[in-house]
Amino acid sequence: MTAYDPTAHYEIKVRDVEFRKTPTRTLMARIYQPQGPGPFPALLDLHGGAWNDKDRLANVPMDENLAASGMLVVAVDLRLAPEAPYPGSVQDANYAVRWLKAKAKEWNGDATRLGVLGSSTGGHIAELLAMRPGDARYNAHPLAEAPNVDASIAYVIARSPISDPYTRFKQAEKMERVGMMNKTKKYFVPWESIHEGNPQQILERGEKVSMPPMFILQGELDDNVIPPIQIKFADTYRKAGGECDLEVFEGCGHMWVADPGPQTDRAHEMIRAFVARQLHAAQAAA
Repeated sequence: MTAYDPTAHYEIKVRDVEFRKTPTRTLMARIYQPQGPGPFPALLDLHGGAWNDKDRLANVPMDENLAASGMLVVAVDLRLAPEAPYPGSVQDANYAVRWLKAKAKEWNGDATRLGVLGSSTGGHIAELLAMRPGDARYNAHPLAEAPNVDASIAYVIARSPISDPYTRFKQAEKMERVGMMNKTKKYFVPWESIHEGNPQQILERGEKVSMPPMFILQGELDDNVIPPIQIKFADTYRKAGGECDLEVFEGCGHMWVADPGPQTDRAHEMIRAFVARQLHAAQAAA
């Protein structure tokens, strides 16, 4: 199994490749490839943007940092609302898991223990992928070159994830953030799907789900996704039988990792350590 040293440092090569063609455009992927003998463990990055904005470039500093430690990091575009309401972006991400499993060797990667990193709404999508890898709705796009590859993932890293979209919508109402409310309504069409595609409520309903280990990073001062949402989700995930680490970063808001500083450095270090633990645990069990 691929070794990973979270203290290592590599030069990286960055390039963009076509990821998936849709009827209206081509989704792209950005490859961050460490330059060394490898093979390197693979990590898929899913961007945030309130399901309506941003693309594969949303998380460049973190992607570069993790790749430089010896991970093949691949960030993909996801379709956006209103072009693609729920579960459109989840379908793209599910396809991306299978696609990266099939393609990782081309970039000196090993997707045997594929992890997913998701930020904000990308974290919401990552949680859905983790819990419902075999969902027929999410597996809607066939991968012709590897039809038998599944969408299961080994672990999830979620920065400020929307673990409870409905509670986050009520928080936006409370803060009178009309733009955020409208973006949520554009994505969850029909509106009732905000409950069906809700990680917190999925657990509360007692649905049978997959439960790979998760690591949630949350800003203490985040008034977009408030800390109690993550505390409740992590507690519910653990009670359902899953492993969920939660770290609340003092003095930080929703997007703190976008800016250099001690807390961003600590987030990078903790993510690398979490990945190392997951991979080393897998080695010990092999």
